[in-house]
Amino acid sequence: MGLIAAGWIFVLLLGGGLALERTLTRQVEANFDEQLDYILTAMIASAEIDPNGEVYFYRTLGDQRFLEPGSGLYWQISGGNFDPWPSRSLWDRTLRLKGTGQKGEHFDSQTHFYDSDQFPGEPLRIAERTVILPGSETRWTFAVASATEQMDRQIGRVRLILIWSFAVLGLGLLVMALLQIRYGLSPLRRVRAAIQKLRSTGANRITDPLPLEVQPLVEELNALLEHSERQAEEARRHAGNLAHALKTPLTVLTNAATARAPDLPETVMREVRTMQRHVDHHLARARAVGRRAIGHARTNVYASAEAVRRAIERLYPQGRFDIAGSKTAMVALERQDLDELLGNLIENAAKYGGGSVFVTIDPEEAEAPRDPGQCLIWIEDDGPGIPEAQRSRIFDRGVRLDTDKPGTGLGLAIVRDVAEIYGGSVRLAESEDLGGLLVELRLPRAD
Repeated sequence: MGLIAAGWIFVLLLGGGLALERTLTRQVEANFDEQLDYILTAMIASAEIDPNGEVYFYRTLGDQRFLEPGSGLYWQISGGNFDPWPSRSLWDRTLRLKGTGQKGEHFDSQTHFYDSDQFPGEPLRIAERTVILPGSETRWTFAVASATEQMDRQIGRVRLILIWSFAVLGLGLLVMALLQIRYGLSPLRRVRAAIQKLRSTGANRITDPLPLEVQPLVEELNALLEHSERQAEEARRHAGNLAHALKTPLTVLTNAATARAPDLPETVMREVRTMQRHVDHHLARARAVGRRAIGHARTNVYASAEAVRRAIERLYPQGRFDIAGSKTAMVALERQDLDELLGNLIENAAKYGGGSVFVTIDPEEAEAPRDPGQCLIWIEDDGPGIPEAQRSRIFDRGVRLDTDKPGTGLGLAIVRDVAEIYGGSVRLAESEDLGGLLVELRLPRAD
């Protein structure tokens, strides 16, 4: 930022300085020419023709430099066949004028200015004009010449003033730009200090008062910290679920091995399969967290529900399973994870219900407000249901209301966890049609 500011300051001041230098230089040159034109006009006004046809001044020119040889200010009158009439300051020299170099054919009715290097070491600025004086038909060329040394000194002083002025201005602008950059970036240094304090004190949020300019950055940092905490909590809960799931099989194996049970091989195989199932499930759940970050999954709900129904029918051949609703609803979940969610819910409904399980995708009779970004799935059974006071507790790890049937108590907890990973939710209610439990699953729709 400092280099960019310095570059722009240099370019703009250089361009402005050159433009101003040209303007002031031309103004000095114009003033110089005006002085010559004034003297030339005074010469013409003072000139008359004598009886011999030659020009003379009826009054003396006021500038004394015309009388001093080599003073740097000269005049000369030329015309026709007459010899040039120079000022005394020219001494034994004459000016070589453009108006007399074309055999009298050149005629300047207006004052003509040009530079001349006729005299070595003494550049001249010449103003000349051609007139015909009353009483004469001769074309007289009046010329005033002045050394440009004075004008060059004035231009040099102007340029020196401009150089120093723009140098000081550029330095001041650069210092101000650097101070502005330092002041403007100071909130970021405060954010850095707040982050250092965050790391050293173990706090979980940036609470220091900071300028409004960096407040969106602070909010994003706090959101990132909150997201990290949530992921850490998910990881801890996931580890707890896995540990709880493995605890019971390990206890069974330990007791069987200690008692030298006669069915030890069968017990080992059964519990190992149980542990393997838990490990596979939790590994799949961990992969779901990674797949959620990608955010490009698309799964047809009806197809997944049909696949789960066919699998559950083999376990509960006496049950009745119906699937209704939208066949085109798509959710932003991986197929494996959606199968896991529906499999847990439908299996629980078949296991604890009375034999009938209804699955409805995007039910039209839903009383809750519809969210166009969420797909609603109902899983109903005709079992005894769950009392309203215990519906929230059933989502905790290891909680089982019916301990007479095999299970780990992780089904609904896992459903809730995976649904929340993808931004969904799960809620329990009472089924109006079947009288048992109604599980209301909401999942984000795929774009």
